[in-house]
Amino acid sequence: MSVLDQIKAPVAAELAQFDRFLREALKSDNQLVDTMLNYVISNRGKGIRPLLALLSAALHAGGKALGERSYLAAMLLEMIHTASLVHDDVIDEASFRRGKPSVNAIWHSHRSVLLGDYILARSYTVGMESGHYDIVAYITHTMGEICEGELIQSDQSDRLEMTREIYFDIIYKKTATLLGTSSGVGALSVGAPMDRIAAMKQFGDNLGMAFQIKDDILDYNLTANTGKPACADLRERKITLPLLTVLERSSEQERSEILRLLSDIRDTPTNADILCDLVTSQGGLEIASEVMEEYTQKALRIVGSYPESPYRTALEQLCDYLAAREQ
Repeated sequence: MSVLDQIKAPVAAELAQFDRFLREALKSDNQLVDTMLNYVISNRGKGIRPLLALLSAALHAGGKALGERSYLAAMLLEMIHTASLVHDDVIDEASFRRGKPSVNAIWHSHRSVLLGDYILARSYTVGMESGHYDIVAYITHTMGEICEGELIQSDQSDRLEMTREIYFDIIYKKTATLLGTSSGVGALSVGAPMDRIAAMKQFGDNLGMAFQIKDDILDYNLTANTGKPACADLRERKITLPLLTVLERSSEQERSEILRLLSDIRDTPTNADILCDLVTSQGGLEIASEVMEEYTQKALRIVGSYPESPYRTALEQLCDYLAAREQ
């Protein structure tokens, strides 16, 4: 059994029920739409967001079985995330997602955009028809924050004026807020008091910040094919924490040279190798890892305030797993 399977074990039955709920909610009588939906659902990744929601719900359920509210919350979260990835692949012109052809590689960009829109529309139709308006309302604000985070990051890749404050704002909005909403809405779905909902939202926010910083660190990992770092973010002129820490400690002249290399990176792809080597040699990855660990510890302290249970243990293990992952 993998580490992630061990983490999922306390809510394995609930995750199976969630999967059935999701597939029932997202099906179409149209063959093309149904084929596209099945492809997306079958290749949707580790399922961290619904896992967070269900573990949080179980943590606050007092031993009672989870019901439709928890499965609805998990479904909405997963589909917001899935739709955002479908749209991201169109924007980035990505041909692969998790090692398999992306939706836009198979069905082209215009259909992919419409599929992402359909997933969001269908999910919220199910949400409103359920009558659980508090669940829908709690989750809805997240969609705007995700879009805002992506817009800010896109603007920064054009202007190259990143600061630590802007960076943390971006990663909170594009990544952390959805993980915070996942753990918060899990508690909400079983009627937890407001202070517990807020605590779990904060737990997920901190976990999400650590999660995105880890992603930014992993972008510098060596690839199996070339033996060189992928540095996909650099190639898109995105300044993430590893490079930002180097910029913060550079002289004005050094900073100007780094930004010159980054500015020209689309015309001179080898600049990515120069900047990757610089970040590695200047300790940017180690400093970013320290910041990631600070957020991880904040999350662990929050969940550690709960009484011992298999669900608390699983959430603690999830923190460690996300911090230690290599992909």
